Amino acid sequence: MIEKFLNDQQDAAAVEKVYTRLVDLLTTGEEILYIAVQKKPLVNLFPDCIALTNKRVLFFTPANLGLSIKFIDFVWKDVVDVHTKEEIIGAVFTVKTVNGAEMGVDYLPKVQARKLYQYAQERKEAEREARRLRDLEEKRAESGSVNIDNPGHVAIQPPAPAPVILPEPTPVPEPVAVKEEPVAKPDELTEKLKKLKMLFDNSLISQEEYNQKKLELLKDL
Repeated sequence: MIEKFLNDQQDAAAVEKVYTRLVDLLTTGEEILYIAVQKKPLVNLFPDCIALTNKRVLFFTPANLGLSIKFIDFVWKDVVDVHTKEEIIGAVFTVKTVNGAEMGVDYLPKVQARKLYQYAQERKEAEREARRLRDLEEKRAESGSVNIDNPGHVAIQPPAPAPVILPEPTPVPEPVAVKEEPVAKPDELTEKLKKLKMLFDNSLISQEEYNQKKLELLKDL
């Protein structure tokens, strides 16, 4: 099982010890990508190791004269930078996290340090793409206008049809009250004058009475 992690001159005993511990730490869907082993120039009895999985980077340090092994891990979404520096003897691989933590191992064989850097960059790129898709999904959830059909493809929903604005009804002017003029009654004066004249013609009243009554009626004009 560990043979595929021994292609770059890793110490087999150290890889086996890390691998045995690492298997118990794997979560669902987590796979081991690479294991690098420190190679100190003089005494290399208890080398530090670095393991990369598709979910995190783990640093293993032997303790109690090699009887136990401690580890610290960082998930890829918290890793902001990975760096490798080649020196005269070996190389240094360093990880920096979002909260400012920094962890590294020196005296790594240069070929192993390069492989660590290659795998780490690939995982960072994958995490960056996943973060981009998460951001798009959050924006879609906020606006309700973007759907993610598949990675790399964003479908924009057509805008909602503009509301139909009906013209406001023309206000109907209130009817203006028209002051009704009283309907003219039949010309009462004329009628009275006719009656008066008829009385006079029939000798029912005298000329004097006729003239007097006529003047009284005409005063009302």
